[in-house]
Amino acid sequence: MPDREPSPEALAELFALIEDRRANLPDDSYTTRLFTHEKGENYVLEKLGEEATETILAAKDDDPEALAAEAADYVYHLLVLLAMKEMSLKDLLAELEARR
Repeated sequence: MPDREPSPEALAELFALIEDRRANLPDDSYTTRLFTHEKGENYVLEKLGEEATETILAAKDDDPEALAAEAADYVYHLLVLLAMKEMSLKDLLAELEARR
């Protein structure tokens, strides 16, 4: 895990980068490959399922470093799915806020 204090803006910055990748589709980007995969949305859904399973297994194994890494992968793929569905990070945060 990082030694420095995480930035509260990190999630918004990541989502902005994902949206930029969606708009510009640079050739050398993993995110571009997710948006343009021949399976389309199903590929992202499969990746999200894989990452959910890996997150659960890391938690079950009581491995904090693996859990952080797998949870980060899960959140990344979830953000890709939200962008693919043309949802904003604000939509997600508003829903979370409504549940407080």
